Amino acid sequence: MPTPIQARAVPDAVAGRDLLGRARTGSGKTLAFGLPMLTRLAGRRAAARRPLGLVLLPTRELAAQVSAALAPYAKALSLRIVTVVGGLSLGRQSDQLRSGAEIVIATPGRLNDLLERGDCKLDRVEITVLDEADQMADMGFLPQVTALLAATAPDGQRMLFSATLDGDVDRLIRRFLTDPARHSVDPPAGAVTTMDHHLLHVDAADKDAATARIGARDGRVIMFVKTKHRADRVADRLLASGVTAASLHGGKSQPQRTRILEQFKSGAVNALIATDLAARGIHIDDLDLVVNYDPPNDAKDYLHRGGRTARAGRSGTVVTLVVDHERRDTTRLLAAAGVKARTTSVGPDGHELTRITGARTPSGIPAVLPAFRPSVPDPAQPARRARRNRRPR
Repeated sequence: MPTPIQARAVPDAVAGRDLLGRARTGSGKTLAFGLPMLTRLAGRRAAARRPLGLVLLPTRELAAQVSAALAPYAKALSLRIVTVVGGLSLGRQSDQLRSGAEIVIATPGRLNDLLERGDCKLDRVEITVLDEADQMADMGFLPQVTALLAATAPDGQRMLFSATLDGDVDRLIRRFLTDPARHSVDPPAGAVTTMDHHLLHVDAADKDAATARIGARDGRVIMFVKTKHRADRVADRLLASGVTAASLHGGKSQPQRTRILEQFKSGAVNALIATDLAARGIHIDDLDLVVNYDPPNDAKDYLHRGGRTARAGRSGTVVTLVVDHERRDTTRLLAAAGVKARTTSVGPDGHELTRITGARTPSGIPAVLPAFRPSVPDPAQPARRARRNRRPR
């Protein structure tokens, strides 16, 4: 059965209309724009370096997820997809584009790099999708996105999806979309109606102990922190307490980030400690708890973080750990987000922490994750091997 956004958007998208959708991640947007794009391009063949369809997304992880979701349908229709993101081989992506691809799924920065090299041209792009447009604006991609849209065929179809439609996103809509069909299936505040929200007041001295007990729960959890250093530190402390935990942030290579997400999805990692990078596009099925170890900076970040749970109509819980000096600002932030949260004072061994989060006592035996082995060979290895071969035996 189609999701609400699919039922409303697909007929207009297949008909070739410009389309404006307001729907949060996890609502079925990918197939709402992906299947019409594939249907309209079926039987076509792109020239070298000149794709016919383009999907722009804010993060590498979201691009990878969209590519994986559309790949089986594209294969059935003999359509070629290339995923163009940072952190992976630029040369390989150039080769794939030179070989020809009907659809490019890209983050703005890497696609711009390829355009500047002459490895890709957008003048024949007939269908363009902007997914998570508000997030791209928040991340500073708007100038690049504007230039990329301007480089596509002026009479092409454009579909824009965003949780909010104001400010910079509204300027994109007015410049690039013509009489768009409008479909809104979520309130502006996103998933707040399908979540339970809790402010847990905790003494600063008890915060790490409470976090370890939450991490040891029977079920996965994402914990959000403000900095890369904090993510690594919290993950290390959880591992020392016996919780299988890993940090995810922009300081890790793309293969590392992919591996960590695979471990989290499979259950090999129970607690994922992430910066706001991970709030922007990561899709994890059946995740019922998000913890703000650090309160977010603003209401939009709160909603993006919380959107990792309660997906596709399911319920979920969002917990924010609040120490004394954070209470006033966090209360204001939730009011700005339109969220009503229950406030509870908790200790690391208290019943309330267990009731709300499923917290359990960790084993105390340090946990060890499998060593990371990059799938891409170390480029220095051939040189080292050659030097060894030249040594006298």
